[in-house]
Amino acid sequence: MYTGILPIIPAGGRLPGLETGIRVTALGGGHGLSASLSALRLLTSNITAVVTVADDGGSSGRLREELGVLPPGDLRMALSALCDDTDWGRTWRDVMQHRFASKEGVTGSLDNHALGNLLIVTLWELLGDTVAGLRWAGALLGARGEVLPMASVPLTIEGRLKASVDALHPQGRVITGQARLAKAGELEHVRLLPVDAPACAESVAAIHAADWVVLGPGSWYTSVLPHLLLPQLRTALCTTKAKRLLTMNLDVDDQEAEGMDAADHLHVISRYAPEFGVDVVLADPSSIGDVNKFTEAAAMIGAEVAFCKVGTPGGTPIHDPLRLAAAYRDIFGETSI
Repeated sequence: MYTGILPIIPAGGRLPGLETGIRVTALGGGHGLSASLSALRLLTSNITAVVTVADDGGSSGRLREELGVLPPGDLRMALSALCDDTDWGRTWRDVMQHRFASKEGVTGSLDNHALGNLLIVTLWELLGDTVAGLRWAGALLGARGEVLPMASVPLTIEGRLKASVDALHPQGRVITGQARLAKAGELEHVRLLPVDAPACAESVAAIHAADWVVLGPGSWYTSVLPHLLLPQLRTALCTTKAKRLLTMNLDVDDQEAEGMDAADHLHVISRYAPEFGVDVVLADPSSIGDVNKFTEAAAMIGAEVAFCKVGTPGGTPIHDPLRLAAAYRDIFGETSI
């Protein structure tokens, strides 16, 4: 069991003491993946982000429905997180995240669209290639790494709401769509549609080429678990020679994991992908109630536990990039945990 100590790091600098050539493939979506990428870019430039493509809400949902494209929002957030902490990087990060809002009393077609979403979709339409478009976007931003979709087609997440059995729903209520699932309550029997969706070939290759694969943090059922539900990606994650690190959430009792503790999250991984093994589970001790129960659950998936303070000071359940980077650096540098 490892407990990390936070070093002093210059603002905008990179952590000392780690070979910058280490190859890391990070998987997830939304704010969780952004947190891990914001930390990883302080360690290495050899980062590949593999991003969920099941979002069906907001700007991404509208573009997906109207244009038939992959939802770009989580891809945009990943690109933004890989921007350097320089004037160029900060400016382009803010440009990508900028959302349009019509003047009072007007409902405009651009309302709530993120400029970065429109830029990514424009590149896709001009180039006719999803991966090439993301690479051009990354070059424009000066992103420290590469961003890829997990699948070649838009995905839909479907799940059953736990404890929802009634006369109208004898098997329980089935909820379809990421936006609805994220607010539905504790889920079970989650699956991806289409069931035979192809994984992005470049994402599969990145998993096999990595020294470390980092899964999480993020919404457990809609950002983390989907990577283990897509057959080709799951096979890659189970057969890669890379070491595997699972990063736990700081808030383990969000809406879609209502009533679950940290150990329950690990049981979910084991239940849906029993053949998937993990080398290290990284957890902030403040988010773990029963340490022995959690450690036993980690051992069930083959993992040692690294307990590190990785949250922002003050108790807000948000990962601090410098603390998380320090934890990653020490874990990557350890030959045995």
